[in-house]
Amino acid sequence: MTQSAPIDLPFRHVLSLAEVPPHGLDLRLEPTEAVRAAMAKHMGVLAMPAFVATLHIAPEGAAGLHVTGTVDAAVVQTCGVTLEPFEAPVREPVDVHFVPEGTALPAPAEDDESYDPPDEIINGAIDVGALASEFLALGIDPYPRKPGAVFEPPAEDAAAISPFSALSRLKGEGDA
Repeated sequence: MTQSAPIDLPFRHVLSLAEVPPHGLDLRLEPTEAVRAAMAKHMGVLAMPAFVATLHIAPEGAAGLHVTGTVDAAVVQTCGVTLEPFEAPVREPVDVHFVPEGTALPAPAEDDESYDPPDEIINGAIDVGALASEFLALGIDPYPRKPGAVFEPPAEDAAAISPFSALSRLKGEGDA
């Protein structure tokens, strides 16, 4: 998932397994304005005035990690109804387990659609910046609608949409 992310991601914060103390580590990630602008472009939104990831990274099991927290952001999107830009809040909870690279994972139960396999720790590190970006992407509304915007279809003339209206127009043209 996030660990095989391409190097050109706009926001990265690689954390070594060795940097996580036994009691865990609290991180607050706030990218600069320039990085937020690059993230906005990468995410397909007009702008990103705010982004904060508040994460707790704790050791788990023999060599794993458990990352919990939240991603809070404000993104500027184009309303799908009015086509006006508007600022939309994004808040996504983060809860991800990491296991060492190559760890054998149990197969999910056949009817368990909620199974979320753990991510891998690659070369002894995880990229919490890429992880936070991934959760931001999950929280962005793919069909944004400005608060209060209501779609109103254009008024239609019932006669104009009748399947026979085209025939009646043709008949009228031939009578002349």
